[in-house]
Amino acid sequence: MSQPADCDDSTPLLREDADSYDDYQDEDYKPRWRSIRVMYFTMFLSSVGFTIVITSLWPYLQKVDGSTTASFLGWVVAAYSLGQMLASPLFGLWSNHRPRREPLVCSILINLFANIYYAYAYLPPSHNKLHVLVSRVLVGFGAGNVAVVRSYVAGATSLKERTSAMANMSACQALGFILGPALQAGLSFLGEGGVTVQILSLQINMYTAPALLAAAFGLVNVLLVLVLLREHRVDDRGRQIRAINYTSEDGDELSEESEESLDQLAVVTSNVLFFIVMFTFAVFETIATPLSMDMFSWTGREAVLYNGIIICGIGIQSIPVFVAVKLASRRVGDRPVLLAGLTVIFCGFFILLPWGNQYPQIQWADVTNSTLGRVSAASNSSVEPVGCPYQQTWCQYTPVIHLAQYISSDVLIGVGYPACNVMSYTLYSKILGPRPQGVYMGWLTASGSGARTLGPVFVSQVYTLLGPRWTFSLICVLVLGAGILLGSVYHRLIPFSVRNART
Repeated sequence: MSQPADCDDSTPLLREDADSYDDYQDEDYKPRWRSIRVMYFTMFLSSVGFTIVITSLWPYLQKVDGSTTASFLGWVVAAYSLGQMLASPLFGLWSNHRPRREPLVCSILINLFANIYYAYAYLPPSHNKLHVLVSRVLVGFGAGNVAVVRSYVAGATSLKERTSAMANMSACQALGFILGPALQAGLSFLGEGGVTVQILSLQINMYTAPALLAAAFGLVNVLLVLVLLREHRVDDRGRQIRAINYTSEDGDELSEESEESLDQLAVVTSNVLFFIVMFTFAVFETIATPLSMDMFSWTGREAVLYNGIIICGIGIQSIPVFVAVKLASRRVGDRPVLLAGLTVIFCGFFILLPWGNQYPQIQWADVTNSTLGRVSAASNSSVEPVGCPYQQTWCQYTPVIHLAQYISSDVLIGVGYPACNVMSYTLYSKILGPRPQGVYMGWLTASGSGARTLGPVFVSQVYTLLGPRWTFSLICVLVLGAGILLGSVYHRLIPFSVRNART
């Protein structure tokens, strides 16, 4: 009988060892991993497309449409994930019945044109915030190809390669999280004015330049998919399945047998755990800018710059975390690593709970109008008011969150989240076994996207009305519930081949 997932071998980060495979695989090894690395790059660009504008989204909305409210910000942040949630099962289903190149090229082109649309959101004479919203929905719709990427990698790797490949893919995703905020911070030198290309009626500034750069990355991605991607599928032992025909007689028999023996409770639990992991991180990344502006009296530009640097640091930190996850998974197994990651995330949110007798600076300036929960001074001063808006009544009785708490939380969440992320869909792909995983990966991606949709809406409402104490307390309860759920079905989260006693 095969050893459980807890005993899987690993390969070095972003490098696979051909010596561990049989001679009959030699001719397929290089093109197979070349195609997998194209998938790594596609995953990298997906995370870049999300993070490259996330820290500037708040001030960009303020600039293009002064009528934007705090609640609307939550919907705009959630729009990306809403689009991805709708698209993931569709692209997954498409990839099960057609070459993956088709849904990949289509989705990347949607993403490309949506980023250009975002850069032009300031141009219409009215309802500009709605154009930002629609553009983010379309960017997210294009990012639904993550389901195709995950199903491809799962189908093109053996059981022993799986954890390593998934960790490599997560590392590429983390690099996207690094580069996105770093590019946004680096392009802040353009300022709000920037330069105008008259012939295109295009303003290139600190808000639009990142989206245009993301569109250029998309063009490169399309070319790589068209030139390098080939269809590959292997069984759990790494043997190449020459004919990829999911409607053949053998394929139907395999699918029927696989469906009958699939542990549906393990599948549903994996989706729930992934939802919770993504929900907590969505809350974390959404709240970063308003929390830092409220607690540390940063201006909008300072919040974009400093949080971009912080998120970049978290991304850099996640690279050694992925290496450690691969080593830890080999020694103790996937499930203990997932449980440890949830514990670290719990600690990260717990230390954010406010305490002490020091309170944040309050914006007591006279107000003529409010935008996005901030206030505008009635005086002629052009200085941006800073501090916690007095409209948020909790600012007057909730202790301040110190910068040391904020940084410590960033570090802990930056350790726990990548560990949980890679273990969640590594376990999931092993539970599914030797079947076309496009639809199932579509549902997993949709659950994560649903979390990214609800997370920003949750935080924009609860944080604005009740403050950080209630917000982070509720998150701690949610993560604790995830740990209890994992413990209750721990013995059932095992690979398909182990469950069915396959050697």
